Amino acid sequence: MQSDIPVFFRPFQWVGQAVLGLFEETGKLAAFVGRVKMAAVMPPFYFMEILRQCIRIGYFSLPVVGLTAVFTGAALALNIYVGGSRFNAEQFVPNIVVLGITRELGPVLAALMLAGRVSAGIAAEIGTMKVTEQIDALHTLSTDPFRYLYAPRFWAAVITLPILVLIADIIGVYGGYLVATGTLGFNGNLYISNTLNYVTGGDVWGGMLKAATFGAIVALMGCYHGQQSQGGASGVGRAATLAVVSSAVLIFFSNFLLTTLFSRIGL
Repeated sequence: MQSDIPVFFRPFQWVGQAVLGLFEETGKLAAFVGRVKMAAVMPPFYFMEILRQCIRIGYFSLPVVGLTAVFTGAALALNIYVGGSRFNAEQFVPNIVVLGITRELGPVLAALMLAGRVSAGIAAEIGTMKVTEQIDALHTLSTDPFRYLYAPRFWAAVITLPILVLIADIIGVYGGYLVATGTLGFNGNLYISNTLNYVTGGDVWGGMLKAATFGAIVALMGCYHGQQSQGGASGVGRAATLAVVSSAVLIFFSNFLLTTLFSRIGL
């Protein structure tokens, strides 16, 4: 069939195949996401499994999220001070730090950390179950994997990531406070006063809403690519890599959409 197509038409064939493949993969993903969401809101609910996943996804991710936040806040304060000193605007360091952490850097960086740690882990775990036919065994036992495997991970990520982001906001602002008061000569009480007077509830809630969306993306991408894996150990590794990459891309894309939406509604 390939030889029947003239050489100068083959690039169009490759483009067409790529487009059709993209639409096919998008359809599979949409159907999978719809089934997971239906399983997440319909009984039976495996509450102990949800709690176990909350501990694995949320509690065990706290150290890496906290370290990322404190160093990000510290570096952000230094860069804002250096940039602001060119315009005699050093006094705005606490205002910009708290705004940048709560609205953008806190949710995005925490989600990226979870994409690297959690999404890959979910894909590897479910991919291993897939290639070793453990998921088929669940069907044999009349257990729906969407309710038992995917929905608990979905709920755990949606619940725990906003909590992690709230903690990351506090730690990140504190990192900026340490650098500003310890290195840049800011008054500690004045720094805290400016921070509290500038930040609003909308800044914090907007970041947490983003975090819930990012948590759903992290869990869904891990589950989807794990469920799609095949071909033994190499397939599981490929699924983990695809889970991280697709999660990161969708996090940035959804962050742009949510930021645009929040700016239009005044949040």
